Amino acid sequence: MTLILFNKPYDVLSQFTDRGTAGSARRTLSAFIDMPGVYPAGRLDRDSEGLMLLTDDGRLQARIADPKYKMPKTYLAQVEGAVTGEALAILRAGVRLKDGLTRPAEAESITDPALWPRDPPIRVRQSVPDSWIRLTISEGRNRQVRRMTAAVGHPTLRLVRWRIGDWALGDLAPGEWRRGDG
Repeated sequence: MTLILFNKPYDVLSQFTDRGTAGSARRTLSAFIDMPGVYPAGRLDRDSEGLMLLTDDGRLQARIADPKYKMPKTYLAQVEGAVTGEALAILRAGVRLKDGLTRPAEAESITDPALWPRDPPIRVRQSVPDSWIRLTISEGRNRQVRRMTAAVGHPTLRLVRWRIGDWALGDLAPGEWRRGDG
């Protein structure tokens, strides 16, 4: 069994081929990982960064990606505004989204995690402060973290997945990968 931990850079598709429009030149996993037979266990949006797991084991892939297993995923989110205790309490209780109430999340304010620079950098507005939160969810709705932070009044500016279950990004730089222990 092969397990790969990969730090997906911003603006990279979480698949090996671009099924977009003909002639598009979007970067994919194949620009970084040349190992036949491994497939992503779950997705990470093009505008999100951080940990992706890839494996050649279908059962492990399902256990990681399928929401029924409720595998926790931890994100570091840079958000607009100074996060309030009230916003964190709503995230911890579950947020009402258009597709229903989310499961309760672990949520806390954190200091700037001093991550690698993003290319391109996030937009900064002099009149609006930003802050960081650590959010752990156990479901995987489409763009869920971004929708949750927006629903509590703090739109996400930058989103980095830091941990999936027991696997963490650690010191992997964007575009780097290493074998995991499965």
